[in-house]
Amino acid sequence: MKVIVDDKIPFIRGQVERLADEVVYRPGAAIGCEEVKDADALIIRTRTHCNRQLLEGSRVRFIATATIGYDHLDTTYLDNAGIQWTNCPGCNATSVGQYVRNALLEAERAGLVHLSEATVGIIGYGHVGKAVYNALCPYVGKILLNDPFLNLYDNIQDCDIITFHTPLTTDGSYPTYHLADKQFLSSLKHQPLIINAARGGVVDEDALLKAMESGQVRQAIIDTWEHEPDIDLELLERAFIATPHIAGYSADGKANATRMSLDSLAQWMNRSDAFDIQPPMAEIERSGLHYSPLADSCWLKEHPEQFEDLRGNYPLRRE
Repeated sequence: MKVIVDDKIPFIRGQVERLADEVVYRPGAAIGCEEVKDADALIIRTRTHCNRQLLEGSRVRFIATATIGYDHLDTTYLDNAGIQWTNCPGCNATSVGQYVRNALLEAERAGLVHLSEATVGIIGYGHVGKAVYNALCPYVGKILLNDPFLNLYDNIQDCDIITFHTPLTTDGSYPTYHLADKQFLSSLKHQPLIINAARGGVVDEDALLKAMESGQVRQAIIDTWEHEPDIDLELLERAFIATPHIAGYSADGKANATRMSLDSLAQWMNRSDAFDIQPPMAEIERSGLHYSPLADSCWLKEHPEQFEDLRGNYPLRRE
């Protein structure tokens, strides 16, 4: 059996070889039709778009994406083509909670918010939203929740901080593409700080910039961007914290995703192999409450052209 693996998935080398006769490691964006035509399975990340154009006529029958999000998978096509697919829900939820908490602690040090008096709105209360809630509870005055799929309808308009943790969808009952648009942002009452650590496109970045210019929005913390890696340089400059889609990139979250992907592949193969994926220790300043997203933000602000490199070679960080 042949498996193609995104070469930036950590802790996987030497593990997937236990299941496959042939393993090929490739940059995610470079995985193309020629590579996949004789592959049986793919283990990928968000930079590989799995659709008819990539897969038609190939031997692929299983895809694992080592990510929570799966908007890079054409699930309708995959289902119709009989290609089984899986993602890793919740794998990096604690990591995103750490990022949001530590970013807001930096915002408090900068005088942008007073957390103990602040009302925080969490939009999207799945695995990640719950982890953000747990991370923020000891620090903030009040938390409101909004997730129509869970019948949560708190009024986010009254919040001092609003953080998004939804998937990116364009259809269905509650599409999230440009959820934070001009109308949404103009309805806010307390000049909130906006955080997007969900998916690029959940926030309309043009509308956000205009809201920041007019004072409707106090500041922004942006980790996920429209049109990655060609990010909006004006928003990059203006945002208090701007990072290269790494909120969920703790070593712990990566290890979880790798293990879940391998477990899914083994299950698909009717194998019972167990995978114990343990990340190494990190330096103290890259761990727990010591970790500051400001350092990651500085790197991106200084070198926006290196977005993919900064993301693909992200320094070790522990929760």
